[in-house]
Amino acid sequence: MTGTTVSATSTAPTSRQVWTRTRGLLLALIILVAAGIAMAALRSGDQHGRLDPRSADRYGSRAVAELLKDRGVSTRVVTTLDEAATATGPDVTLLVTAPDLLTERQQQALRTAAANSGGRTVLLSADSSSLDTLAPGVRSEVPAPVAAHEPQCSLPAAQRAGSAELGGERYSTEKPGADSCYPSNGLPTLLRIDDPGNGDTVLLGSPDILYNERLDKHGNASLALQLLGSRTHLVWYLPSLSDTSAAQDGTDGDSSFLDLVPAGWLWGTLQLAIAAVLAAIWRARRLGPLVTERLPVAIRASESTEGRARLYRKVNARDRAAATLRSATRARLAPLLGVPPADAHSPEALLPAVSAHLPNNDRDLKNLLFGPAPADDTALIRLADQLDALEREVRTS
Repeated sequence: MTGTTVSATSTAPTSRQVWTRTRGLLLALIILVAAGIAMAALRSGDQHGRLDPRSADRYGSRAVAELLKDRGVSTRVVTTLDEAATATGPDVTLLVTAPDLLTERQQQALRTAAANSGGRTVLLSADSSSLDTLAPGVRSEVPAPVAAHEPQCSLPAAQRAGSAELGGERYSTEKPGADSCYPSNGLPTLLRIDDPGNGDTVLLGSPDILYNERLDKHGNASLALQLLGSRTHLVWYLPSLSDTSAAQDGTDGDSSFLDLVPAGWLWGTLQLAIAAVLAAIWRARRLGPLVTERLPVAIRASESTEGRARLYRKVNARDRAAATLRSATRARLAPLLGVPPADAHSPEALLPAVSAHLPNNDRDLKNLLFGPAPADDTALIRLADQLDALEREVRTS
């Protein structure tokens, strides 16, 4: 018995086909992951522990805290408004590292506690969003780059420190007794003003003199130690998102939806949008020109017609079906009526010929041969019957 081997044709895609189809998606995924890692690295890394007196990183402030400790000044880190307000007093320096992050209610509560305490309040990089509440009568101007500047004022701490690296926010005020130091383009980047309770407020346009990596440059260390070490206790206020006092602000009801969305979600949405665009570009790539191919079997014309009709019906393409029926009818009527093929689809040439050939015809020929698309399947079937009847009548007359 002789066995016959049947060669089966596999329809499963080959490894090359799989790679061709998925390489675009894989490339988009790699770009998305790389972008996420890059943004995570940029948003962390060097900025970890920024202005934290417990951090030894380049942008931390542990060096200042250690030097103050050697001078007998204790440093206490607080992260809530209640802790900061309770800790104020005549022998306390309150350092607010991010005053602009405080809500209006938090700023008002902090100002009430600090203004009459008799101590010193140091605000870092405060701009117009916090100055009206925390330092009334002071205006912020266009920021300047951080660079070494001379004091050019009579403030003893600045005179002893000499040149220091300041910049950022610049301030102006008309309050009497204010000390305007380290000017940049005519406006001070360090401003000291008196408070009602025998204390004072110091505005620093930039925090650079407190960074570990900048402390040993120029007179940065001397200025920082004198500004923060004038009292025996230093309260280092790092505003925190976990502070419940921020949620009690009466203005929160006016916040928009985007204000409530964390920044990380916005970055994630941006990455997803970029991935979607890349995927759309990948899927919309040019496939190349169409190639004609000889069919392996003969297909009857009726089957081809029925197949196309089913496709039209599946997508409710009554307009395309009606246009095809009308176009074919006009093409067949034109030679029967003596109309040139080039004018077969011209109403001005075809309609008069049909009317002359069928003088007693009461049909609306223009609507029948050049009318709008049928409204439903019943109207489409009626149109096909009317076109067929018209063609038979022209042929038999």
